[in-house]
Amino acid sequence: MSLSLGNLATATPTDASDAELVSRAASGDGAAFASIMRRHNRMLFRTARSIVKDDAEAEDVVQEAYLFAWRALGRYRAESKLSTWLVRIAANEALARRRRKSAQIIPLEAVMAHADPDTLAFLADESGREPEQLTMRMQMRKLMEERIDLLPDAFRTVFILRAVEEMSAEEVARALQIPEATVRTRLFRARSLLREGLAREMDQALDDAFSFDGARCDRIVANVLAVARTEGLHGGE
Repeated sequence: MSLSLGNLATATPTDASDAELVSRAASGDGAAFASIMRRHNRMLFRTARSIVKDDAEAEDVVQEAYLFAWRALGRYRAESKLSTWLVRIAANEALARRRRKSAQIIPLEAVMAHADPDTLAFLADESGREPEQLTMRMQMRKLMEERIDLLPDAFRTVFILRAVEEMSAEEVARALQIPEATVRTRLFRARSLLREGLAREMDQALDDAFSFDGARCDRIVANVLAVARTEGLHGGE
C-alpha cells in the first residue's frame, strides 16, 4: 500500500470505530489514519518513553511505529485490538533503538524479564487552578515521572500500560508478548517500588517541613528582642 496524504482534508467522524478507520486508511485515506494517530498518540508515546526514557527519542519512535503500522495495515487482521497491535509495534521499535545504541542483541522477552509515575490525577486537566497549585502539581508530576524512570525496565512499561493507560492485563500481555501472570506480578512489584521510593522522598521532605533555621529563626529572635527592648522586659537588651 502506498502512503498518501491527499485525503487529509476529508472529514472523519470522531466516533468512527477502529475497524472503520483501519479500512479507510488501508485504502489510502490519510484523514482516517490521522484519526488513528490522534486516538492512540498518548498511549504510544508513553509506551516508547517508558523504554527509551527520553522525550525526543520517544517521539521519533512513535513516528517510526506509525509509519510501519500504516504500511502494514493491509496485513492487520484484528486478531487483537488496534491499540494492542500499535503498542507492540512501538515497543519493538523502542527496543530496537536501545539495541542499536547499546550494540547488543537483546530479545524483547529478555528486556522485559530484566530484574534490575493517584498517577492519573497528576496528568489530568490543569485549567482553573491557581499558580501555586499548578507549580505544586508540576513538582509532584516531575517527582512521579522521576520515580517511574527509576523502575527496572521490566516493570516500567507494564506500569505505564496498566496503571497509566489502564490497558487490561490481557491487552498488555498481548502487546508485550508475555504471560498475564507476569503482567500482574510486574505491576505489583512496580507499585511496591514506587511506594517505597515515594515514602523515602516523603520522609526526607518531612524532615525539612516547616524548617525553623536560617532567616526565619533569625527574624523571630530579632522581633522578640525588639519588642522586649521597647517594653523594658528583663533580658531585652
